[in-house]
Amino acid sequence: MYLLLLGLALLLLKYLQVEPVAAWDWWWVLSPLGAAVLWWWWADHFGYTKRQTMAKMDERKRRRLDASRRRLGLPPLDRR
Repeated sequence: MYLLLLGLALLLLKYLQVEPVAAWDWWWVLSPLGAAVLWWWWADHFGYTKRQTMAKMDERKRRRLDASRRRLGLPPLDRR
């Protein structure tokens, strides 16, 4: 996401002719966008995105179970 924002900012600066970005070659300005595409391909191809999503879901499940146990007057489970 940071690479995308950087790429869009550089693109805007190049379009508005703000120095020093206006003097840069286009491939320097567009390179963060290419890097963002490569990052997204890598993250999807090697399962990084799915692992992050699963970790968030597990954490939400753990918090929900702990809250239910607290409402019942039981201590939260000890997860090592």
